Amino acid sequence: MKIALTMENSQAPKNAMVATELNNIAGGLGHQVFNVGMTDENDHHLTYIHLGIQASILLNSKAVDFIVTGCGTGQGAMMASNLHPGVVCGYCLEPSDAFLFNQINNGNAISLAFAKGFGWAGELNVRYIFEKAFTGNRGEGYPIERAAPQQTNAAILSDVKAAVCKDVVESLRAIDQELVKQAVGSSQFQECLFANCQVPEIAEYVKSLID
Repeated sequence: MKIALTMENSQAPKNAMVATELNNIAGGLGHQVFNVGMTDENDHHLTYIHLGIQASILLNSKAVDFIVTGCGTGQGAMMASNLHPGVVCGYCLEPSDAFLFNQINNGNAISLAFAKGFGWAGELNVRYIFEKAFTGNRGEGYPIERAAPQQTNAAILSDVKAAVCKDVVESLRAIDQELVKQAVGSSQFQECLFANCQVPEIAEYVKSLID
């Protein structure tokens, strides 16, 4: 699985730590990790709004399979991600949230709070969230006797999302193009997208913004 980590300006100083924990856990399980957001305070400027745009482009182009995102509270990054077609982002404050999202909702993105409640041993909480998010088979249900209705409802939710959120490129073109251009402007984002994109029209659209 290909996993992208994307972080915004307010929490960029924590990126090195978060990226290390994600690489140690996900990389250790054989997943490939791309650090596509802000890597420090001086990097290409992003807000949580840009993170949602990045999630949409990377997931819908199939450049990555999963997004790890977040902001100070984690709420803004979650809401910005869930605005877009093809993105199902859960909110994880603790490891049990990641486990339950993995088993019940089986989405393709999680948003973490990197400021709220992030004190002593914060890096341990991040580590254990990643362990629960990427360990074991997904979508098996919890408790197991509820697996069938949970799987049915997760599929229905995906169908509803597809019905109300239409064409990806069309939706991106409907946004202020300066927002999209800023979201795709960093070298690390472009490297991940263009090396792994499986939907040519999305790559062509992004290239039209940066050329």
